[in-house]
Amino acid sequence: KKYETVTGAAALGAATCRSGANYSTCTTQKDAMTPRDQSTAPVSPNPQRSGALGHLRVLDLSRVLAGPWCTQNLADMGADVIKIEKPGEGDDTRHWGPPFFADAAGTPTDNACYFAACNRNKRSVTVDMATPEGQEIIRELASQSDVLVENFKTGGLGRYGLDYESLSRINPRLIYCSVTGFGNTGPYAPRAGYDLLVQAMSGLMSITGRADTEPGGGPLRVGVAVIDLFTGMYATSAILSAVEARHHTGRGQHIDMALLDVAMAVLANQGAGYLNTGNVPQRQGNTHPSVVPYQDFPTQDGNMLLAIGNDGQFARFCEAAGIGWAQEARFATNAGRVIHRATLIPLMESLTRTRPTAEWIGLLEDKAVPCGSINHIGQAFDDPQVQHRGLRVEQERYPGAQPPAGEHINRVVTTASPMRLSETPPTLRYAPPALGQHTEQVLSEYLGIGAQRLEALRTKGVV
Repeated sequence: KKYETVTGAAALGAATCRSGANYSTCTTQKDAMTPRDQSTAPVSPNPQRSGALGHLRVLDLSRVLAGPWCTQNLADMGADVIKIEKPGEGDDTRHWGPPFFADAAGTPTDNACYFAACNRNKRSVTVDMATPEGQEIIRELASQSDVLVENFKTGGLGRYGLDYESLSRINPRLIYCSVTGFGNTGPYAPRAGYDLLVQAMSGLMSITGRADTEPGGGPLRVGVAVIDLFTGMYATSAILSAVEARHHTGRGQHIDMALLDVAMAVLANQGAGYLNTGNVPQRQGNTHPSVVPYQDFPTQDGNMLLAIGNDGQFARFCEAAGIGWAQEARFATNAGRVIHRATLIPLMESLTRTRPTAEWIGLLEDKAVPCGSINHIGQAFDDPQVQHRGLRVEQERYPGAQPPAGEHINRVVTTASPMRLSETPPTLRYAPPALGQHTEQVLSEYLGIGAQRLEALRTKGVV
């Protein structure tokens, strides 16, 4: 069982499940719900909700990538995540294109694909938090939530009365996670922070790319916003730690996540090397500073990757290739190969050019020598292992129904969660939503707001 797919109008409700080869499909029916007593702490949601985190309610005030990546992790594991967006505009990434989604006729729309990367399994509610009525709606939702995630500039939500101090007085059990560029303290705290800026400031770009002396040399950013993504993962871990702590203390807490802190942490061995030797690491392309051979190599018809991490693997490579380098003292150990890198690598490049990539992979795979082709993304999704693991997920925003007037996108394809739990697998409940798709549903379900009041709020531009 890889995933649990939940269909239905609401995330809460009685569930009937059946198991299949890869999925457990659950059909839910919406429960009649009444507003909860605002004077009480959040109650446990319906115990029949699926997923490891089906007991958690998350209020998502974050935008772009780091915060939404965190809340998508929580949502995939079953948490009921309510994404608050500005009416008429929504998350910035809804407009970050191309590429854009195409409608049923194949015509590109103005809906960017970027948004789909980090907003699966969430319900979208439009609320203008600049209005007093919008602020009150968010406060009421926060009073019933277990977790709140936001990525406004430090102190940005204080002017709305939506900061941690204000909301924790309403809901002492609230776990409030702030994601900023530089944290809530220090000389840079007021600054806005972006992934590319932090990649540069942290030194990550100084160790990414080819050396200045090589063609195409110079600092490079990583191909995806890796600091945003790591921050989202660290934030997920911090939130779950705070949930565990709350089991013992009965109280929530504030989590201060900073992109710069995360970027420094994920320098990993490069950071540790500098801290303990004072030697500043340098860019060296696809090679490894401490392991040889561990890089890309040319082949007869392209390129391949060899990741030989120990002496046994190198000996097996040499035996398969019919060469005696592993018996030479200068190449027999990894330390020797690092010292004699400039001699060994040209010899290996001359050798690897003698066969096509597929032949090298076929020769080495069963010898436990790590190797592989260098794919583009299309080839990666076509890979049989990727397909076997079900890493392509297709969902509909409006299952079994036509999109409402003005909505041109229904089918959305995303990359599956890589978290595989045997007893509580990730859930598939909602496709990345249309802007405000669930406003009426959530405000009725959580706050008991009826059609007449909702229409009044729409008229005022609050929702």
